[in-house]
Amino acid sequence: EKNEWVEPALHKSDTPGCLRHCSCLLDKMKGQTCFLVAFFTATFLVDVLGYSNGKVNVACESMVPNHGSDPQSSVAPYTITANTSTFNPGDIIQVTLDANSVPFQGVLLEARTQSSTIPRGTFRTTNSLVQLLTCNVGGTSYPESAVSHSSETEKTQIVVNWIAPDVGNIEFRATFVQTRPMFWTGVTSRIIQRSGPTVVPQITTSSRSQGSSSMSAAGSNVDAFSSDACGSTKFCFINPAQCNPATDGNCFFMSSTPLNNQGLLFEMSGMASGYIAIGFSDDQTMGNDDVYICGMDVSRRIQVSRAYSTGRSRPVSRMLGQVSNITVANNNGVIQCSFVTRNNISTAQRAANNMHYLFFAFGSSSGGLINIHQRTPFISSEKVDVGAVQSTSGSSGRPILIKAHGALMLIAWMTTGTIGMLIAQYFKCIGGERKILGKAWWFQLHFPLMTLTVALTIIGFVLVFVQVKGWSYSAGSHPVLGCVVMGLALIQPFVAIFRPSPDHKRRWIFKYFHAIVAYAIRPLAGTLLFNMQNINSHTSRTEMRIFKCYLHTLRFSVLSFFACFHHM
Repeated sequence: EKNEWVEPALHKSDTPGCLRHCSCLLDKMKGQTCFLVAFFTATFLVDVLGYSNGKVNVACESMVPNHGSDPQSSVAPYTITANTSTFNPGDIIQVTLDANSVPFQGVLLEARTQSSTIPRGTFRTTNSLVQLLTCNVGGTSYPESAVSHSSETEKTQIVVNWIAPDVGNIEFRATFVQTRPMFWTGVTSRIIQRSGPTVVPQITTSSRSQGSSSMSAAGSNVDAFSSDACGSTKFCFINPAQCNPATDGNCFFMSSTPLNNQGLLFEMSGMASGYIAIGFSDDQTMGNDDVYICGMDVSRRIQVSRAYSTGRSRPVSRMLGQVSNITVANNNGVIQCSFVTRNNISTAQRAANNMHYLFFAFGSSSGGLINIHQRTPFISSEKVDVGAVQSTSGSSGRPILIKAHGALMLIAWMTTGTIGMLIAQYFKCIGGERKILGKAWWFQLHFPLMTLTVALTIIGFVLVFVQVKGWSYSAGSHPVLGCVVMGLALIQPFVAIFRPSPDHKRRWIFKYFHAIVAYAIRPLAGTLLFNMQNINSHTSRTEMRIFKCYLHTLRFSVLSFFACFHHM
């Protein structure tokens, strides 16, 4: 009855102003209700639903489910047993997962060497309650390297077979999920010992005038590298700080020892699935860098090569030059190389200089070629002389100005800019006919938010140029799109300043132009935020959330565009 009274009154010319404006607001918001529901549903749906089907490839490395709760600290009521305590490459080992008292719904099982996150070997099973997964770690795919549940059916025992690769001692590691909030991580079997020694290629060659060295097999020397003499007889670049490659397989290590005017002895060590590389740069940005690579060839043997990096594309091979006494090793995923070089550090593209920023990168390789690293390289905090005796470490984080650039752009185009556009599009009825300083309420909210957005964009734009010290030729489309967004963002306030009055006959030109530019900026800005994260098939959860923000921004722009023309 109340609605029957209100509805006709809304169309009368003498209706109170507040009711007319409430009607305006309700009419505009009706069409957006479904959009808002879909927006928030799509944003949070993935995290709410989880992975009841067992497709948990995203958790292969951490083995921690995203269930919104912490792992249990008590002893797990589940065990992992193997039918043998030793193995040789090619052996088939039976692995049994048992529930001692309470059944489990979910599971993730892998075989790993100690202190490594890389899954080893392949599994086989005919049990319909579980499935095999392909894990992606460090940019490399490991087919059938993990076992997970295929449904939420309660399980008391699972038996699978594991085919042993050519690695050292391993252990089986699993995560068991009893219920969604109750799960245990780090459940392990006993250590399964490798029966015989791991065959490791160790190479010694003379210098080669080629892009990479040739190799011949010799003995292992994987424990020869040590940080004990760092700062006393050799230069060292180490991450984490103070680690020792002789005892820690997760230590990323590079050293150089002067050889009495006979060149430098380089040593490189690090855990990687394809290669490790050391780069010498004039700045802390990748591109125009000289690189020595210790990586796998097409036969998965380790070789040393020299290259020149142009940025995000694959480095260009260079003549190996005056390099000799090459030794390499690969033991349980730890790649090591040492060699003597009499080459200048810098190639012909840049004047020789003894001071450089150091980059330590690592990643996967395929077909004898290195792939882009999935993690930011370790970068020295200042320029160093590798011919001087000292020890330093680096950080894999981005420079502070780059972080500030990203943060400002995120605030500008995911917060202030979006809110300002929403107010202009859907909330012009706020405040009714009342005004603030002669302007409508919505305008007094929209104007400062968009002014702040443009200001943040300018500051972020300047910061990245200060960091890079010019144009970043190696950054692909990011700087080009950034300049487009900056230009469009500067156009908007100037167009608004010189806009015609609301009753002017050409007001519609401003209205459409202002809206079209806004709809162009929003997806472009979202694209830049997405592009900055280098999202790919091995994306982390944080990067996926940023990717979802981008998709929501693009979808919001499309819906808003049609809504705008519907209400005009």
